[in-house]
Amino acid sequence: MKDIARFIAGFERFQIKYFQDEQSLFSRLRHSQQPRVLVISCCDSRVDPAMLTDADPGDLFVIRNVANLVPPYVHEIEAPGIRAALEFAVKSLEVEHIIVLGHSNCGGIQALMKGEGITQNQYEFIGRWVSIARHARERVLRELPQKPLALQERACEQAAILLSLENLLSFPWISERVDNNSLALHGWYFDIVSGELLSYSAETAGFEPLISAPGSET
Repeated sequence: MKDIARFIAGFERFQIKYFQDEQSLFSRLRHSQQPRVLVISCCDSRVDPAMLTDADPGDLFVIRNVANLVPPYVHEIEAPGIRAALEFAVKSLEVEHIIVLGHSNCGGIQALMKGEGITQNQYEFIGRWVSIARHARERVLRELPQKPLALQERACEQAAILLSLENLLSFPWISERVDNNSLALHGWYFDIVSGELLSYSAETAGFEPLISAPGSET
């Protein structure tokens, strides 16, 4: 109950800030939302997109799931909730950016790399879900067969981001907007250990620092 009481007290602080001290924001938001950015992130409790980006209410439209995965437009895994959220964000809200936000130490990717996600020995649903990224796993095992598991997992976390970006383009109403430059796709990777934020660069075909780790040279 202590945790619940803490969250209730947190809502009271939220209420004071946005419904007493800064009423203008929710006076604009109460009738509609107009976020310009959709973030697809992991449901990991350490990776809150709004907290990481210091966003205000109404800034981000967020889809969260295990390992921040996007299934292709046509796929054996139905995931109607994710497809519906994508459709609403792109067709109705007309977001201008989609960010796939992955992170280090991802439990979903760890399950995939260790085989739990493939054999489904321990979970009823997680195995089938993370199998969306099985091609990323296969690529890592093929290219880094002798590397330590931790390095393979990090490589797979990043490869899964790229796979999700590729799957986004399989949605015709997303690829159409990307082609006409009204929608941009981004792949971000948050390093929980260092606090660094990386972004995928097509020029280097790798993840480059967007925000370097605290105390490092820029």
